[in-house]
Amino acid sequence: MSRYFIGIDNGSQSSKVSVFDEHGRVVSEGRSALRPYDTPRPGVVEHPDDDLWTSIGAAARQAMAAFPGDPADIAGAGLCTIRFCRAVLKADGTLAQPVMSWMDARVSGPYERATPDAAYVTTSSGYITHRLTGQFRDTAANYAGMWPLDSDTFGWTTDDARVAEAGLDRSMLFELVQPGDILGAVTEAAAAHTGIPAGLPVVATANDKAVEALGSGLRSADTLLVSLGTYVAGMTTGSRNVKHGTGFWTNYAATPHAYLYESSGVRRGMWTVSWYRDLLGEEVAAPAREAGISAEEYINRQAALVPPGSEGLITVLDWLAPTEAPYRKGSILGFDGRQGRFHIYRSILEALALTIGETAGKMAAELGTRFEEVVVSGGGSASDVIMQIFADVFDVPARRAAAGGAGLGAALTAAVATGTYPDFDGAVDAMVRTGEAFTPVPAHHALYTKLRKIHAEARHHTDGLYRESHELFG
Repeated sequence: MSRYFIGIDNGSQSSKVSVFDEHGRVVSEGRSALRPYDTPRPGVVEHPDDDLWTSIGAAARQAMAAFPGDPADIAGAGLCTIRFCRAVLKADGTLAQPVMSWMDARVSGPYERATPDAAYVTTSSGYITHRLTGQFRDTAANYAGMWPLDSDTFGWTTDDARVAEAGLDRSMLFELVQPGDILGAVTEAAAAHTGIPAGLPVVATANDKAVEALGSGLRSADTLLVSLGTYVAGMTTGSRNVKHGTGFWTNYAATPHAYLYESSGVRRGMWTVSWYRDLLGEEVAAPAREAGISAEEYINRQAALVPPGSEGLITVLDWLAPTEAPYRKGSILGFDGRQGRFHIYRSILEALALTIGETAGKMAAELGTRFEEVVVSGGGSASDVIMQIFADVFDVPARRAAAGGAGLGAALTAAVATGTYPDFDGAVDAMVRTGEAFTPVPAHHALYTKLRKIHAEARHHTDGLYRESHELFG
């Protein structure tokens, strides 16, 4: 008898629910876009109404309607949601106020009571766990940030002063479980909302980046995973809880008591790629239609014709300024008569790789490791030109990650929890299949090594100008 597993992947822009077989193949899936954020005042970024639960329900109903098998053969569901969100619940588990996005300034500070009926403060995964199972239980591995968690034990701190510093008391905290533990079973009400069978075990995973890393097959300290999303970062894994890294920060991995080391990254990374593609509009769309290919494929083919280094065009990807430098802006430097629109596009792609090359290099040096392979995940990894640029910048093979990402990681965790595989290594071996590898070109790497130094110094020359222009334009 075949066994199937549901991966629930609630991301920053949409919720995706997929059903995988025991070999990691997608059998059916559904997706539902999240609504635009509510920003009623500066610093406040909220998910409107009950949008997370609404979108998960819509995506799950699509996936279950398309599932060709017997729902009785589905063994479990893994739950993965956006990290760094904060949900404030009433005593009955309903929302006391809108869920705060990871971009909301309040999630970086202690909780401040805004409604008199607030009884619990939890993550997005804790909230969705309650909606699915009725349990006030959550994965410990989604509590990075301003939470009173003991990062050595993956449990709540025993220090009451730390709980108070977070603006909480212990009665407001959910029960914690480890990745791979059962959170509860799908209730009748949740089954009606999602189409997922009532009574199905719901399994704890971690935070979205960690679950994506697991689903991409990351399990070795000499492998770097580059996640091409709205936020682009480099990640590797290990067993040490490094608390004071300077070139990276330590997150919780999607396996119990393991850690995910994450380099500094690029905010609005692939957002900028999409923004520029859309900005070109019919200049790209029309010839793509004529060629019978997508706009993405067309623009990537054209970028591949541009020489490495974009003939001197250098992009600095600060389209969303960091909190420590609110004046900073994105830059495109080095225009002369040689460049056109596809030079700009390639320069944006090169900026992603150069930035992560710099930040991941600092992380590797601090951890005392060397990366022998780069695995690239996210929709951008479908581009051959992006993959070749990463191989050339890092001077190691760059391999496409397995299809499925965080959804596959969540389903894989459910497969372990329900006994289909004895451990995470066995599940990764059976369910994760990485894609094509791209070999670095030595001449290109030599050029990018020189360019990386110039790229890293660009902000030193532009920050003063942007401080002055910030006073005029904000």
